[in-house]
Amino acid sequence: MAPHDPPVPHPLPERLVELIAHRFRVLAEPMRIRILDRLREGAANVSELQQSLGASQQNVSKHLSVLLAAGMVSRTKVGNHARYEIADAAVLDLCDQVCGGVRRQVAELDALLAG
Repeated sequence: MAPHDPPVPHPLPERLVELIAHRFRVLAEPMRIRILDRLREGAANVSELQQSLGASQQNVSKHLSVLLAAGMVSRTKVGNHARYEIADAAVLDLCDQVCGGVRRQVAELDALLAG
């Protein structure tokens, strides 16, 4: 939470619970996480994303529209193309936190299997 953000009420209001669940549903698709991870490097158009992710144009476009509707990416028109970039850096922080948790779980599992 940023210093200027108001505190989150607890228990969470039902509408807030629904919004949080929606955000997690958006991130529950592996291709969307791959797109966000690629956009971490900088803005890209659909063709550039398609090439770096090895996915079809239709698949990339479909997932970009979901990320755009969720406010996680933004789109800027440049000539005949649209460039996409991260609009909400908090989504990258969330991914980093989840990766850290997965890393800890794997380390604990490795320790159990070794011992």
